[in-house]
Amino acid sequence: MRKLNNYCSIILVLLLIVTLSGCATPAVNALGSSESQVKLRSIQTRAFDTIDKKKMMQTVISTMQDLDFVIDKADFLLGSVTGSKFLGQAVVTMSVIVRPRGEKQLLVRVNAQYGIQSVEDTATYQDFFIALEKAIFLTAQQVD
Repeated sequence: MRKLNNYCSIILVLLLIVTLSGCATPAVNALGSSESQVKLRSIQTRAFDTIDKKKMMQTVISTMQDLDFVIDKADFLLGSVTGSKFLGQAVVTMSVIVRPRGEKQLLVRVNAQYGIQSVEDTATYQDFFIALEKAIFLTAQQVD
């Protein structure tokens, strides 16, 4: 009888350990800060030598439209523009933030999502900034 109680106790302890270990979850970084996030932010951001926020916002909107985005929201006070377009079966959403950097520059940060996935492809952001730089150049040269 005593052996039976020992076996039952051992089995009960093993079941308890297995049950509790099944509930363990890996540690999650709730803030999502990591080296890859810093690298992505640097890819998504460019500084421009201008302080004309209104003209920069207009140029961002024009560039997004040239890239076939439909502008969903634009807020000059916040310096934000959001647009979307269909690409295959999913919607690509692009958000652009324009904010001052010091007294002589504006920072432009772009964030793109394909469906619900964040776009981390460097070429996507480079293409946007190349198009934006061309539009800024043409605006400065007063070419329509």
